[in-house]
Amino acid sequence: MEEKQSINGKSPHATPRILIVTPEVTFAPSGMGPDSLSICARAGGLGDICAAQIHALFERGVDVHLAMPNYRNVFKNSTHPTPALDIPQRPRKLPENRIHLAQDRSFYYHSRLFMDTSWETIRISLAFQREVINRIIPEVQPDLIHCYDWMTGLIPAMAKCIGIPCLFSFYRLDAPHLLLHTIEEQGIDAALFWQNCFFGRMPGSYEETRHSNPVDLLATGVFAAQWVGALSPTYLTSLTQSQSDLAPPVLKGELQRKMQDGKVRAVLPAPDPSFNPATDRALLRPYSPETHFSGKLFNKLQLQETLGLCMDSTVPICFWPTRLDSSRRGCRLMLNCLEEILQRYRHLQIVFVADGDGQSELANRIASLGAADRVAVCDFDARRYRLAYGGSDFVLMPLYLDPCALPCRIGQRYGALPIAFDAGAIHDCTAHLNWETGHGNGFLFRYFDATGFFWAIDQAMAFYRQPKDLRSREVQRIMRDSLEQANSDATIERVIELYSRAMDGAPVRFGRSDSDHSLIAA
Repeated sequence: MEEKQSINGKSPHATPRILIVTPEVTFAPSGMGPDSLSICARAGGLGDICAAQIHALFERGVDVHLAMPNYRNVFKNSTHPTPALDIPQRPRKLPENRIHLAQDRSFYYHSRLFMDTSWETIRISLAFQREVINRIIPEVQPDLIHCYDWMTGLIPAMAKCIGIPCLFSFYRLDAPHLLLHTIEEQGIDAALFWQNCFFGRMPGSYEETRHSNPVDLLATGVFAAQWVGALSPTYLTSLTQSQSDLAPPVLKGELQRKMQDGKVRAVLPAPDPSFNPATDRALLRPYSPETHFSGKLFNKLQLQETLGLCMDSTVPICFWPTRLDSSRRGCRLMLNCLEEILQRYRHLQIVFVADGDGQSELANRIASLGAADRVAVCDFDARRYRLAYGGSDFVLMPLYLDPCALPCRIGQRYGALPIAFDAGAIHDCTAHLNWETGHGNGFLFRYFDATGFFWAIDQAMAFYRQPKDLRSREVQRIMRDSLEQANSDATIERVIELYSRAMDGAPVRFGRSDSDHSLIAA
């Protein structure tokens, strides 16, 4: 590939072309291409974040392109299950297909996604990156590449060689270390960019390094990118403060160096605008902040009937919206506390709409407790996921360190208040509720153990027992504030500003706009 020309006035495109590279996305805007209605591949919250950003950029008129693996079976199984979730077709037609699917049989036949560090996932990531490097980037000729997470970690190293600026956003902290030999066996010519990779030790020559010195895929993305994006300022601080041991030491050190250079920016993601209970057609009865009380009752009964729970509109329902990964401390805490939760709170019901390797253990636990009429667990499904927000009273987020807390923000929009650990991104969007003074929007515990978790649930149940007028007033306030404050327009302005900074900080016009907001200067 020929080296890119300078972006400042010499780009072959009328406006900067952005290529977003991600292993997952919940859905794509309908105008992005003929296949966009079937593009839905979600392993966790990252898919929702990418979907919201692509939506907002596309609506702004930015020349945005998407690269992701062609998960044939996943797309087939989720072919537009919820028509209301897609962005309406716009009068303005795009001149070309903006969705670029990487082609390789390693990801054709998976029915569900598990973004772990197993060899199968590693093989998928290398096949995906090979396609992006060898085919998609030459086809798209982007002016900026925005890569998400370790499964794209080699792309910033390659892009640096050919003069394309790159922004790298990290999500998961666990990432594999691979030898150059292994990477090259999968069809990636790492000899072109090996000096931009981050190794386990200081490399000598290429030949010396190739068979003995592993590449850290996550640290490589951070090291090679011009700018690094985090999804929460508190999460970023938690990882990089001197006494912290939450991040692997090499990642922590590289993030600290980038921060010293002023090349790290935290941008809080906003929920996609389609997450709005007043317009969400996945709900049996949409509702506004003013009509939430009756609306949630109808949706609660629909949720209970759909999942086989005991139908009772007066019981509180807690919704678990994140992956059930057995290695995560929050999932272990939930599994260990489930029996006592059911004993303590006799009328409480719990709904899990989540994939993950911990799902089968949870289902066995529910069966052994004879609690199928009070606890339901099912695979992720877009419509059921949204109905659970609309029919639940609380969102369970006892996660030790969440990178984005998007389920908390969505839950607040739907009047489902978070029960969560006060750390990471959750700290940025949730404050403990004091219903007497009218402050706060959730229930937080500060000591990560069963005692702290039960204390937060106790606080939530105490709130649920308050008089209807008081409870309705507080939920209405929280819903209204969340819909006003978690604004995708404000988020995308910060993203566009970050794109401009990554492209040498020159004033850059991104697409059409009814105002001058599309002209961002560093």
